[in-house]
Amino acid sequence: MKALQKNLRELLRYPSAIFGLSIVTILILIAIYALIAIPYDEAVRLWRGGEDVWYMNPKNVPPEWINVFRSSKLPGSFTLNSTDGTAEKVVEEGSSQTQITLTYVFDYEYDEFPQEMIFYFTSTYIEKQPYISISWFTPDGREIRVADYGISHSDTFRFSQNEKLKRRLGGDSPQIGLLADPNSDPENPKALRGTYKIVVTAFAFEEGSDVDAEFVLHGQVDGWAGTDHLRRDLGVAILWGTPIALMFGLLAAMGTSVLTMLISAIGTWYGGWVDELIQRITGVNLVIPFLPILIMIGTFYSRSIWIILGATIALSIFGSGIVTFRSVFLQIKESPYIEAARSYGAGSGRIIVMYLMPRIVPMLIPGLVTAIPGYVFLEASLAVLGLGDPVLPTWGKIINDAQANGALYQGLYYWVLEPAVLLMLTGLAFAMLGFSLDRIFNPRLRGQ
Repeated sequence: MKALQKNLRELLRYPSAIFGLSIVTILILIAIYALIAIPYDEAVRLWRGGEDVWYMNPKNVPPEWINVFRSSKLPGSFTLNSTDGTAEKVVEEGSSQTQITLTYVFDYEYDEFPQEMIFYFTSTYIEKQPYISISWFTPDGREIRVADYGISHSDTFRFSQNEKLKRRLGGDSPQIGLLADPNSDPENPKALRGTYKIVVTAFAFEEGSDVDAEFVLHGQVDGWAGTDHLRRDLGVAILWGTPIALMFGLLAAMGTSVLTMLISAIGTWYGGWVDELIQRITGVNLVIPFLPILIMIGTFYSRSIWIILGATIALSIFGSGIVTFRSVFLQIKESPYIEAARSYGAGSGRIIVMYLMPRIVPMLIPGLVTAIPGYVFLEASLAVLGLGDPVLPTWGKIINDAQANGALYQGLYYWVLEPAVLLMLTGLAFAMLGFSLDRIFNPRLRGQ
């Protein structure tokens, strides 16, 4: 414990270590939060749900915080529903029909126009369809008739697709014409700020018949991470990509480092044909193309992250670290305390595990930490190539989707930059922390 406290104090002497440790701590906290806030099954459901899950979100819009850097504010998304109390519902029963009035009130304080506006109607009836009338009231007192028609049990009304409404607005798209300031330049319309009201009057002709509706306004910004081509909130993949990246990097680095050290210790201790075999396998493995083999496994066998992780460790354990550890173990093998252990009857397994390997743990730790970002980038690279786990939302999967859907050509830079920045921060944090640890555990680097 005292040695640990001493090393920690020594570590905090380096600004680079403080920076790296801070970033790593933040990433770990984000990973814990993601696992608690969005359980695994829910994360998979959200990421694979597509538009049926994310119908309330607009397509391909940046995060809301970009409004901080804009002079003209982009509208955010919102929804008003008669079933949850965010819209007023009044029912007036008559002798032959029931009148249901749904009122939606919202403040619009933006300079630009929304991407789309939609009504989702649900109704209950046996034979006679309810009839609805939609009216739009602007802040300056104007009333605009939007639509009048009979609805089915489940009906969707998209403002932008209603040709009659377009003609009524003089050819403008409804999401522009309904919100435009009549005094602004027709060639460059501006949104009229203020309180808007939508009144849906429904007439039901059967006893027990009912009508409810949800109004959805798709803005031009949404959430803290934006959305993709399937309306998915990128925040889900940003959050869940953190524990996946850290898990893959840590398990791969730890598995590779520990197994490499163990194999090298076994070869050095037993020598002879065992050591020769290990060196020959290492020599062959060093010339085998690493990434192409993983690509072949992902293409022809499985893209499961566990299969890829196992293959990564298997292909990495017979690496250059075997040679490095062997040279150190050869020196330790001749130490007096090893001879003393043999003299009182310690077996080969005990000597390897209890006497050889612990001596180079200080040398192992910095290398393990600096190896983590390499494996994080490897998992992301495979995902960018389309070989990531098909179920899990990851940072690499975000970049792959962005590339496949022309995000950069459309100017949707947030789609690529958010996961890319996180990957770079992860790599930088572990690298700086690893270099600082190397200065502490390597006597030749102390004081530099």
